[in-house]
Amino acid sequence: MTCVDDEKAGTVEVKIGIADSNRELAFKTGMSPEDVEKRVEAALTAQGRSVLELEDEKGRRYLVSTDKVAYVEIGETARRAVGFLS
Repeated sequence: MTCVDDEKAGTVEVKIGIADSNRELAFKTGMSPEDVEKRVEAALTAQGRSVLELEDEKGRRYLVSTDKVAYVEIGETARRAVGFLS
């Protein structure tokens, strides 16, 4: 019997709260938490109007106007245990 771990090692879950909306944008990315934080910080501190651009693990790009970003939650995904645990 073989067990396969479905979770990719090193994926990070990102949640972006959108101003004036009761929903959030949530996805997983292969970027490190530090890289996500650097991109968020660069977009939020840029002069003038800016866009936060991130990519998920399937290659989809997410573009969010920084004036609509309410919050960004960056959390590393826990790897699931595979096999039999005692």
